[in-house]
Amino acid sequence: MSQPLLLTLHNLACGYQDQRVVQKLNLHLNAGDIGCLLGSSGCGKTTTLRAIAGFEPVHEGEITLAGEVISRAGFTLAPEKRRIGMVFQDYALFPHLTVADNIAFGIRNHPRQKQVVQEMLELVNLGALGTRHPHELSGGQQQRVALARALAPEPQLLLLDEPFSNLDGELRRRLSHEVRDILKARGTSAILVTHDQEEAFAVSDHVGVFKDGRLEQWDTPYNLYHEPATPYVASFVGQGYFIRGQLIDAESVQTELGVLRGNRAYPGAKGTPMEVLLRPDDIIYAPDSPIKARVASLTFQGAATLYRLQLSTGTQLEALFPSHVDLRAGDQVGFEVSAEHLVLFPTSGSVPVHRSVPVHRDVAV
Repeated sequence: MSQPLLLTLHNLACGYQDQRVVQKLNLHLNAGDIGCLLGSSGCGKTTTLRAIAGFEPVHEGEITLAGEVISRAGFTLAPEKRRIGMVFQDYALFPHLTVADNIAFGIRNHPRQKQVVQEMLELVNLGALGTRHPHELSGGQQQRVALARALAPEPQLLLLDEPFSNLDGELRRRLSHEVRDILKARGTSAILVTHDQEEAFAVSDHVGVFKDGRLEQWDTPYNLYHEPATPYVASFVGQGYFIRGQLIDAESVQTELGVLRGNRAYPGAKGTPMEVLLRPDDIIYAPDSPIKARVASLTFQGAATLYRLQLSTGTQLEALFPSHVDLRAGDQVGFEVSAEHLVLFPTSGSVPVHRSVPVHRDVAV
């Protein structure tokens, strides 16, 4: 049974004053789902979140929540009337109030206020800390308080603006999983803004990749990785290298690694120059293979090791081999390509064809 539609952004244009940061944005979120706006600094994701919250006006298009238009050109429903909760990057807790009083702030007239506060404390695993003040808590605990405060009024939609960016790596990963579990247990719909791909994939059902104020693709994490709609999405999500090739038929491409075949039909005439994206998990360790490369560098990751390989032609690839494959820089290694989800794009000026081109790894905050 499909979930009812909760949030719709239709042909949305928004920004600050007369500057349009976001253009022609279309996406929807079903009730109970968690969506994510992912992109580098200045791409428009936070502007979109603020427009949903009612903090910024809409220049064109409209925003609909539970069937009600809450923003359109010339009309902005006040934020406090939207039944939208907000969790900020800096927690925004009241330092003079206890944890319990912070959570109770938005439900001061609730007939079951004390019971709701205690339920929220238990929900975020802070049941014994209600009498403490924010400065007596760790960063992760403070973020849990902020989440509990936002959930207490039972919002239709929760917005999270870079909620884990002030936390260290391991705590950030753990808390992101906890937040997803909490939201799913309550059936709370949410939109998360982040620049961190791992965080986006860990928390979200759908992710929107932004570039220069436009939404490149709104899809599941699986489809963004295996079925990227544009070269930008392909290079932004995950790791790997583009290599050049030529289309043989609708399912095959000729490359310097031989003929690669995918599991779908690719558009284009025979001989069309193509860019072929090979990710680390497409490269399989095969010591007896006639295809050889030199290990240029390696990064040990525990259960696996990420190797950067260089062919005799200068083409570079990345491979993720099990950690028991113990290679050193300079070693020759045999490998095979296993890429059923082969990602191809017609050659354009944005990706040079004379050399392998690495995809992005780090995204500016």
